[in-house]
Amino acid sequence: MAKSKNNVITHGLSGKIGDLLVFRQRAGQTVVTKVPQQKQTATDKQKEVRRRFQQAVLYATSALAVPGAKEVYQGAAKPGQTAYNVAVADFFNAPDIHEVDLSAYTGQPGDTIRIRVSDDFMVKAVHVTINNGDGSLVENGNATADASGRLWTYTATQTNDMLAGDRILVTASDMPGNITEEERVL
Repeated sequence: MAKSKNNVITHGLSGKIGDLLVFRQRAGQTVVTKVPQQKQTATDKQKEVRRRFQQAVLYATSALAVPGAKEVYQGAAKPGQTAYNVAVADFFNAPDIHEVDLSAYTGQPGDTIRIRVSDDFMVKAVHVTINNGDGSLVENGNATADASGRLWTYTATQTNDMLAGDRILVTASDMPGNITEEERVL
């Protein structure tokens, strides 16, 4: 490691020159070192994190190429963040289903199921599937969001006389396609 004091050429210099030298600033001095060599092989967990991050980068790049998407992501950016930063973060976070309220569902058309959902960016869709206890499909469809986008309501369209043992599956998805599911049994 070499230190440079009062050298007009290297004063304030920082960065890397090829694969040979690295210049750093420490306590007002320019420090020159060889480029560090990575000698350790990545663990399986590190490889998985790198793979997921690569997917997040690919998602953000492609999502921001869609007309209007960049403006939507930029609208959610905090000071110092870009639309790209928000899109990468969105990739890593699936929606959260906080509550599935079945109190207004009695098996009649027009009954509602209310779902409270959140995401770090935006919930894209909430889907509800109602199956009888024997596994046969009663109905399914998309819920609709209120103005806040956090409270979703599914309105039943079919008569369901046999509620005991019915399974109600709620699926929430976000822009990158992350999915969260929650099942309730009546």
